[in-house]
Amino acid sequence: MSLTDGEVERLAHELDDAQTSTRAVTGRSGGEDWDVASAYRVQRALVSRRRSRGERPIGLKLGFTSRAKMRQMGVHEVIVGQLTDAMDVPDGGELGLGGLIHPRVEPEVAFRIARDVDPDEPSASLATAVDAVAPALEIIDSRYRDFRFSYADVIADNTSAAAFVVGPWSAVRPLDNLAVRMDLGSRTVAVGSTGAILGDPLRGLRLLAGIARRHSIPLRAGDVVLAGAATAAVPLTEGFATAQVSTLGRVSVRVAAGRSGGEAS
Repeated sequence: MSLTDGEVERLAHELDDAQTSTRAVTGRSGGEDWDVASAYRVQRALVSRRRSRGERPIGLKLGFTSRAKMRQMGVHEVIVGQLTDAMDVPDGGELGLGGLIHPRVEPEVAFRIARDVDPDEPSASLATAVDAVAPALEIIDSRYRDFRFSYADVIADNTSAAAFVVGPWSAVRPLDNLAVRMDLGSRTVAVGSTGAILGDPLRGLRLLAGIARRHSIPLRAGDVVLAGAATAAVPLTEGFATAQVSTLGRVSVRVAAGRSGGEAS
C-alpha cells in the first residue's frame, strides 16, 4: 500500500519528534501493509526536517547486511539510511547518552567515496569510486518502543541512525575475513569477522548503488558509507567503546551522561 503525501509528512513528523524529544513511538505496522517506496519517502522527509535545522548530509549507512538478520526479517535486500554531520563523532571524542532513547553500538567498516557517482552508472562502479577504508563504530537508536519494528518501519526511521565514529583512513584492501573485536571499558563484549557483512563488505557497495538508483539517494564525493555491522549490536553504556578491526586499526568513543556537547539531560 502506498502512502499519501499527507501520511508521509505525518509519519516523518512523528519520528522526528520521537528523536528530538527522546520519547519512543509505536511502529506503524507489524506486517507488510505499506510499501518500501513509501518508507523511503518518509525517510527523505525525515532527513529534510533535520536539514531544515542546519544538518548537512555527509554519507550513507547499510542495514540488514547479515544474512541471518535478513532471514529473521523475511527480506532479501539490505536497507539504506542517511548520515548527517550532527551524527558524526570524532575518533576518541565524546557522545552523550542524554539525547538518545535506548542506544546500541556495533563495530563496522567505513568507506569513503572519492567522486560523485551517477545513479545510472553500472553498480560495480561504486567500488572503483571508493578511495579509503576505516574501522568504525555505529550507534543505533530506534525511535520505536523496545526496538520493535517492521521492515518498512525501520527504513522510514532512517534505519535507526543515531551517531557514528570513523577511525583512521587507509588504502582499500581485501576485507572478506578480518577479525573484529568490540570492547566496552575493559570488557570484550563482541567478537566477529568482516565476513559477517554480506561475506565481504565490498559487496555492500554494489547493493547500495542499486538501491540509491531506485530511491533517488545521491552518492557524493566525500561521503562516508558504513558497510554494516560485523557483530550483533550491544547496549551502549557510559565509559569507552572501542572497536578493533584486523589490519585496519582501532576506533573509540567516550560515552558520557547528559547530552553531546555537555548539555545536561
